[in-house]
Amino acid sequence: MSRAYLEGLEWLPKPPSDFKERCLALKESSAPGRGLRALATHALTENQLERLARVIIALRTDGHDLQPLTPFRLGLLGNGTLDFIESALVASAARHGLALECVRSSYDQVLQEALDPQSRINRAGPDAVLVALDYRALPLRACPGDRDAAASCVAATEQQLDAIRRGIRGHSGAVTIFQTIVAPPEPLFGSFDRVLTGTLRGLIDEVNRAVVRGAAETSDVLFDVAALAEMVGSAEWFSPAQWNMAKLPFSSALVPLYADHAARLFAAIRGKSRRCLILDLDNTVWGGVIGDDGVDGIRIAQGDTVGEAYLSLQQMVLALRARGVVIAVSSKNEDETARLPFRHHPEMLLREEHIAVFQANWKDKASNIAAIAETLSLGLDSMVFLDDNPVERGLVRETLPDVAVPELPEDPALYARALSAAGYFDTIAFSAEDRGRSAFYEGNARRVALQAEVADVDAYLRSLQMEITFRPFDEVGRTRIAQLINKSNQFNLTTRRYSEAEVAATERDPDCFTLQVRLSDSIGDNGMISVVICRRTAPDTWEIDTWLMSCRVLGRRVQEMVLREIGHHAETAGVARVIGRYVPTERNMIVRDHYQKLGFTKTGADLRGATRWELLLPVTVPEAPMVVKRHGFAKELVPS
Repeated sequence: MSRAYLEGLEWLPKPPSDFKERCLALKESSAPGRGLRALATHALTENQLERLARVIIALRTDGHDLQPLTPFRLGLLGNGTLDFIESALVASAARHGLALECVRSSYDQVLQEALDPQSRINRAGPDAVLVALDYRALPLRACPGDRDAAASCVAATEQQLDAIRRGIRGHSGAVTIFQTIVAPPEPLFGSFDRVLTGTLRGLIDEVNRAVVRGAAETSDVLFDVAALAEMVGSAEWFSPAQWNMAKLPFSSALVPLYADHAARLFAAIRGKSRRCLILDLDNTVWGGVIGDDGVDGIRIAQGDTVGEAYLSLQQMVLALRARGVVIAVSSKNEDETARLPFRHHPEMLLREEHIAVFQANWKDKASNIAAIAETLSLGLDSMVFLDDNPVERGLVRETLPDVAVPELPEDPALYARALSAAGYFDTIAFSAEDRGRSAFYEGNARRVALQAEVADVDAYLRSLQMEITFRPFDEVGRTRIAQLINKSNQFNLTTRRYSEAEVAATERDPDCFTLQVRLSDSIGDNGMISVVICRRTAPDTWEIDTWLMSCRVLGRRVQEMVLREIGHHAETAGVARVIGRYVPTERNMIVRDHYQKLGFTKTGADLRGATRWELLLPVTVPEAPMVVKRHGFAKELVPS
C-alpha cells in the first residue's frame, strides 16, 4: 500500500463537491449529529477536517444535541505543537461515532500537567488522556557502547512515563493512551545501530518495549505510532523543516492519517469497534461470476495471479473470524448457485461453516444487510460491507449510513490490505470471549432458525436446555465486563460507561453489588451476556446503576432470571426495595418498558424522558426454564 493511499485515506469515499455548503447547513440543523458523521466518513483533507471541527465545536458551544455521536472528552499532552492535530482529532472522531472535546495542555508541559491535581487537564475530568510524546521529549542521549549509561537512560525514561501515568490516574482517573516512539531516520552506525548498545535506535527500542509492557500490565492503552510511521516511512514521517519552524512532531501532511488512527482507539475505548464483516461474492471473494462461469471457471486457484489475489482476501477473512469477527454473506444470486464454491471448489478457503448468515437472493443489498443485522441481533453500526461494485457500495452508504463501506482498489491483490488499512476492527483488548464471538453469533443464527421451526415459545426455550451462571465481578471477567459496558447501547438502561480501572473499583466497593452473567445451551456457549451494578443508596435500598444485556439473548427470559438473582442477594443483604432508572437514548428504546414489564412501579420522570422505578421485595416474577448456577459469592451478605 503506497504512502499516497494511506495519506489520502483512500479506503474512504471522496468528499462531496459541496462539502463547505453542507458544513454551513449543519449549523441550522435541529438534529446535526447524523449529518456530522455522514460528512466525517469521507476522506477529508487537513483543511476540511479543520472546517468540520469548527462546526462541531460551535454546535457543542451552542448546546446542540449531537446524538447519535457519543460524548468523549480527551486530554491532550505532548512536547510539540498540538494545535494542528486537535481539529483533526475532533473531526475524525465523528467518523467513528464520537463527539470529541479536546482539553489541551500548555506547550511542552507534560509532566507538570500530569502531576498537578489542579492542572487544566486533571480538573477537566477527561475520559482519556493522549500522551503524544516523541523522542525529543525524553531523557534519551546516545551513548554508543556504554551499557551502564544506556541502562540509566532507559530507566530514567521509564520513571518519567510512570510518573505521568500515576499522575493522570491518581488525579483524573482517566485512561492513559501512550504512544510508541518513532526513531529518527538518520542512523549513526547504519545497520549496526540495532546491534550496538546505547545508540538512539537501541534506546528507543528499549523504551518501546517498556511502553508495550505497560499497556499489557496496566489499564493503559497503546497507540502504536511507531508502526504507523513504519507504514509511511520514517523519513516521510518526520519533517525537519516543520519541526524547526513550528515544532510539529511529524509532517502536517500525515495529520489526517494520524487523527484517524487515534480516533479508532477512542472509539474502541467506547466499545465502538465493528463486529461483523459482510461479503459480496462475485469478483470480491473470487474472480468471475459463479452463475456464468461455474465452479470450474471462477478464479481462486494457487498459481493463478488473479486467483491468489482473492485467496489473500479469504485468508484475511479467516484471520478476522479467528479473532472473533462475525462473517456473513450478501450476494445477488440464486442461493444454491452461490453456495457451490463453498461446497465444491477444492481451492476455496472459506466454507459454509465459517458464515454465520448466508443471504443469497435477488433483493437489494441494503435489505439483506438489515436482515443480517436482525438475525444476529447486532446494530447496523457493527457492520462492515465489502463489495467490488461501486454502485452497490453507494446504495448501501446512502440507505444504511451506519454501515461501514470501504472503497476497494481496482487490483484485487490489494483488497485485504485495504480492509486492514481501514481499521474497522481495531481493539484495545482481546479475551477468550472475543476469540469465541463468531461462534456465539453462528450459534445464535442456528437458534433463530430453530425458533422458526417451533411454534410454542415455551417449548422452544425448554428445548434449548439453558444454563445461566451468576458470579460477581472479578479479575478474570474484568476486561470483558468493561467491553460490554462500553459497547452495549440497545439493551442498556442507563448507558453509563466505565473504564476497566473503574470496573475494578466496583469490585472493592462494599456498597456495590455486581453481577456478570453467562448463558449456555444445547447449541453452544453464549459467553457473558449481561452485566449489573447495584449501589446501596440507603440502608434498605439498592439502586441499579447499570443493567445491560446482549441483544442476541432477547426473548429467552434472561432479564427475569437476572432480576430474581438481584432480589435474592438484596434480601440477603437486608434490602427492602430496588430502584431502577431508565435514561433514554436514540439507541435504547427497546428497554423503555423494561422495568414496567418486570413489575416495578414508576415513581418519577424528568423533562428529558428519564424515568425512575421502584420495586418492593420480594421479587415475584416467575422462574424461566433454565438451570441456575452461582460461583464466587460470599455465603452470607451481612446487612449494613
